[in-house]
Amino acid sequence: MSIGRQISAARGLLRWSGAVLAEKAGLTRDTINKIESDAVQPREGTIADIVRVFDENGVEFTENSGVRLKPQGVEILVGQEGLQRFFDSVYEYAKKHGGTIVQFGIEEDLFWAMGVEFSEAHRKRMTELVKERKDIKVLAILCEGDTNFIASNYNQYRWISKEMFSPVPFYIYGECLAIMNFQTVPAPTIILHKFPAITDAYRKQFNAFWKMSREPDVPQTVAEAKPPQKSRKK
Repeated sequence: MSIGRQISAARGLLRWSGAVLAEKAGLTRDTINKIESDAVQPREGTIADIVRVFDENGVEFTENSGVRLKPQGVEILVGQEGLQRFFDSVYEYAKKHGGTIVQFGIEEDLFWAMGVEFSEAHRKRMTELVKERKDIKVLAILCEGDTNFIASNYNQYRWISKEMFSPVPFYIYGECLAIMNFQTVPAPTIILHKFPAITDAYRKQFNAFWKMSREPDVPQTVAEAKPPQKSRKK
């Protein structure tokens, strides 16, 4: 199956018109028509944008040139090992698809709950990946006054008022929504939702919070990144 037919089939699974796909992928309707009819050979960047749009809405392109709805469900990850698995999945998704990763309710010293060695390795690989791929954006909303910009090499931070802030983080990447609870034993418990409709609702919520938030009053740089003195139990 040609890439044009794959795209047409993927639209069919979502019941999208060509105009809807064009809008979501930032392309023209005429471009979509030409790609689907194999009248043009799209650039790799154009294909990547289209594939990412479908991926974020629950449709994936398979290795045998087909398309299918992605499996949906809920996965529970627990403890330090679960946290490491989660950030591995974030990295692997960003490496394959690029896109925007958003985080709300973050307390950046929780970064070290992954373990010092893993945390440093993750920070390094994400920094390198964002430099390598220009289509990755990472947005994080912290509580007003929090200056622990531990991942400022690739994160864009904003502050939200203490009244609006809640230290129950949620992350969004692709069609996945992760809600984290650091009050459990062992901590954390991560509820990973893979339902595009739920993820989209939280993404809209994040966008609203982002508009309410503001740039920090201090530079978003890290002089020396090291674990807090009073570390949480792992």
